[in-house]
Amino acid sequence: MEINHLSRMTIEQLTASIMEQAKEKGFGVQPGEINIPEKIALIHSEISEAFEAYRHNNIDGQDGFKEELGDALQRILHLAGVLGFDLEKEVLKKMAANKNRHWDWDKINETHA
Repeated sequence: MEINHLSRMTIEQLTASIMEQAKEKGFGVQPGEINIPEKIALIHSEISEAFEAYRHNNIDGQDGFKEELGDALQRILHLAGVLGFDLEKEVLKKMAANKNRHWDWDKINETHA
């Protein structure tokens, strides 16, 4: 796969491309061919690796923050593809739900702008 060809894809197209690669590499493309809890744990591990890269100010390059986020997204899209989930639809639905949602920042242990 050529990077330039992949640079402007929708989530659906990216998922299809990831599924094609998964089939070529033997990573499973049907629910019975994968271990779902293991895939979730691997997604978590990629997020943890991104956290560690960020903590060490390793943003670009091999094992950097950007790469690890890309790894996490690829694993998420692979799992969604195997399960037949339309994540583009789900993200848009969640964004619409959050549009008028209000958070009580005094009750959330999270930094905000």
